[in-house]
Amino acid sequence: MQLGLVVTDRRHAAQAARLLAGAAARGWDARCFLTDSGVCLLEDPAFMAEARARPRSVAVCRHSVDALLPGCDVAALSQVVVMGSQFQGAKLAQSAQALLVL
Repeated sequence: MQLGLVVTDRRHAAQAARLLAGAAARGWDARCFLTDSGVCLLEDPAFMAEARARPRSVAVCRHSVDALLPGCDVAALSQVVVMGSQFQGAKLAQSAQALLVL
């Protein structure tokens, strides 16, 4: 089962981390796309712990990062997250068997 999770708002950081952990515990392939203020999850320790547990399973809209996190060291995150565009979100929506948008 591939679970797609699209996070568009920073308020959902804790819920997103729990969903990724729960999906992994079930053996599901959980993928996540962060956009809008959801990119602020890059600064959330619990969410990033889940992302680091499954490197490159999280993709991020680079435009949103540039706009909302101008001091973010994207090079340092390159081994953990995919810096991309809305295309990554569209590909996730196309490939996931279940898609949840927060």
